[in-house]
Amino acid sequence: MSEFTYKGGDGCSLYATTVGAGGPPLVLLHGGGPDHHSLLPLARRLADLHTVILPDVRGYGRSVCIDPGRHTWEQYTSDVIALLDHLGTHDATLGGTGLGATVTLRTALTHPDRVRAAILISVEDIEDDQDKEAEIAFLDAFAARVLADGIEAAWAPILEHFPPVIGAMVRDAIPRSDPASIAAAAAIGHDRAFRSRDELAAVRPPTLVIPGTDPRHPTELAELVARVVRDGHLAPVSVSSDLHTADDLATAIAPAVRAFLSGRR
Repeated sequence: MSEFTYKGGDGCSLYATTVGAGGPPLVLLHGGGPDHHSLLPLARRLADLHTVILPDVRGYGRSVCIDPGRHTWEQYTSDVIALLDHLGTHDATLGGTGLGATVTLRTALTHPDRVRAAILISVEDIEDDQDKEAEIAFLDAFAARVLADGIEAAWAPILEHFPPVIGAMVRDAIPRSDPASIAAAAAIGHDRAFRSRDELAAVRPPTLVIPGTDPRHPTELAELVARVVRDGHLAPVSVSSDLHTADDLATAIAPAVRAFLSGRR
């Protein structure tokens, strides 16, 4: 395992860890709240097939960015391209959980030639205008709590509504997180990843979809994504309430991910 820093699309210093060596590159992006540690167990189960690169997404872990204006979907996508350029590779398989799945989809849409295949774990909901306003208010209130009371207090009223594994991964990352950076990252709520679900029909790379099971990561949306992307594959597993740790998640989904990746080699 090795660590490195690289410059994002705007010159921001970002951090990543590499697991394995010798296989084609696989970039895995964590969700909003955890950091790259949440995907280490999965990376270790895939390291014989791929060189797995685990960034701390801008705002999280050691990729500190305290400017709310620099947290946009375009910027996150630019950061992925900057990472590939830093690695000296034209394309890679790209995947992620939650927020990381959204970044994966955005990158596959805007830079289809740079994404060899996509892995979507717990796809985030795509809100209509009314729901988007509610999300903005929700994330603005979260950011205010972070700055006033700290990250743990800000998450406390939220995590009970998510599967246990998400809560465990978020809590694990809190000691490694910068409060000002976490608060700034909540500004992503003011941006819009997609105007409608119809946009996903333009996703071209082969795509594995692993459903979530909570309102923020609805199963129905995952099933839709697997149908509407050009080469979609719905996994026979989900991120369910039976999973409690990052190791549980890796154990549950690694066989489906390995089968999908093996078919792309």
